[in-house]
Amino acid sequence: MKHNRKKSFRGHFNCLRSFALGDESALLMASYPRGRPANPFPYFTEVMTGFEYAAAAGMLYEGQVKNGLRCIGDVRARYDGRKRNPFDEAECGHHYARAMASWAAVNALTGFRYSAVEKSMEFAAGRGPWFWSTGLAWGECRQHPAGRFMRVDLSVRSGSLALRSFQIKGAGRAGWPLGLVLKAGETARFRVWL
Repeated sequence: MKHNRKKSFRGHFNCLRSFALGDESALLMASYPRGRPANPFPYFTEVMTGFEYAAAAGMLYEGQVKNGLRCIGDVRARYDGRKRNPFDEAECGHHYARAMASWAAVNALTGFRYSAVEKSMEFAAGRGPWFWSTGLAWGECRQHPAGRFMRVDLSVRSGSLALRSFQIKGAGRAGWPLGLVLKAGETARFRVWL
């Protein structure tokens, strides 16, 4: 953010593609604060949402929440539906897949992790509601502080979810040795000790 985030692109030279203009803010692909080399990285003057999202997720995972959210906010401000299509963050073409890196921010902010092999799910402590998705289901998780434990509501909106354990990162775990299967429309309510 220190060297790569630009608050305005007025007067910014870019010999390739321009995905940020005028007074828009964005994260450059690369910058050379100590001087540009003779043969710089070809796209260094460009901005691409997929790389911005990847950088933002990295910031979120490293605890730089303010910077990560600022970076995501810059992208969303550019693709707000007035200036650009919010469903087509073009890079090397329309509907370019790299912008899917934005989903990494969901995991970074919620601490979500799921293993189909272990049938385990994990979240960071927090109220939510938090969206989650696996290969076979999606839903939401809500946590409610209740003294020395957290009351959890885990809902499946679509698909089927098999669990043996649910953990709140840095705290306790709830378990179902014989397994728990939740189908669309079902909610499991349980406690996790803190």
